[in-house]
Amino acid sequence: MIHVFCNKRGSGKTKALINLANDKILNTKGHVVYIDDDKRHLFDLDRSIRFIVTNEYSLKDYNCLYGFLCGIISEDYDVDTICIDGLFNIVQGNIKDAAHLFFDLERLSSEYNVEFYININHEEQEVPEFIKKYVA
Repeated sequence: MIHVFCNKRGSGKTKALINLANDKILNTKGHVVYIDDDKRHLFDLDRSIRFIVTNEYSLKDYNCLYGFLCGIISEDYDVDTICIDGLFNIVQGNIKDAAHLFFDLERLSSEYNVEFYININHEEQEVPEFIKKYVA
């Protein structure tokens, strides 16, 4: 399942995602991965959560991010939750061009039983239809 949290920058999406990840780690038998573009929130997360900073990798576009996520899942079959904080801070691209990424994430989610929680800095009315079905 994919869950998208969208709102303007500074509206509390990151804090909510951190709280969600911390709650998930307490109530799951699997592993939780938190992906961010910088290390600012490293100490806000439970130490059991795998924290990955993407600025250490060259994730240029949606295809690179998809491959990166496949690598995370293939390395650890116990991953059941992946939180992505600031999708468009991690990869450069137009929100309208993200349709293939969401299609691929949906397939990954169903095949490997992984839940994706994604923050994006756009108002809900600005997001394309293919994302609206995932808005939490």
